Amino acid sequence: MSGRSHDVLLLDFGGVCLLNPVELHTRAERVLGLEPGTFEWMGPVRPDTDPLWRRMIAGDGLSERDYWAQRAEEVGSTAGRTLSTREYMTLLYDPPVPEMVRPEAVSVVTAALDAGYGVSVLTNDMRAFHGREWERDVEFLQLVDHIVDCSDTNILKPDPRAFERALDIVGAEPARVLFVDDQPLNVRGADDCGLDGMWFDIAHATDAWQAVADRLGLT
Repeated sequence: MSGRSHDVLLLDFGGVCLLNPVELHTRAERVLGLEPGTFEWMGPVRPDTDPLWRRMIAGDGLSERDYWAQRAEEVGSTAGRTLSTREYMTLLYDPPVPEMVRPEAVSVVTAALDAGYGVSVLTNDMRAFHGREWERDVEFLQLVDHIVDCSDTNILKPDPRAFERALDIVGAEPARVLFVDDQPLNVRGADDCGLDGMWFDIAHATDAWQAVADRLGLT
């Protein structure tokens, strides 16, 4: 559209829109019958508490899937049980409730759609972690134009093919797409493919969503 730098807002889902698992430690502790404060590692909220997260962010041979598989195993072990990544995510997010999605995500996405932007999701692991039935029950996901889930092909961000597939689906030129992700490696991958990549700081999520709105001229 005239005067705009972008036509499409392309969003990572987990962490950017959906609360990160570390923000749900109290739920895990309650469900598993553990003392409050049992889990002290806080990932993107407080990287200084989480060497494993820092290693993953640095691209030091640990993928995000590896990170959550290890954390799921640790959480289960602490509670005297075995937890796969999928079981850990089910414990945290099932059933899905609106409060699990950041209210700022709903507000900005609604405003972007009202202003004529396309809005889609590009996620690595939503269906792998949660399943399609869970996805259908998340009200927020009914707002967006497209859900591009890399777990359908197992070609994950930051692989250029993941971004190329998303661009084909949303039907936009790379430079006209504002891509938002909490993983620096994914943002760099988007930039390398010609998208306008923007890092989302989960530790300051409200400010990060305001920055997205500002970039789109919604404020």
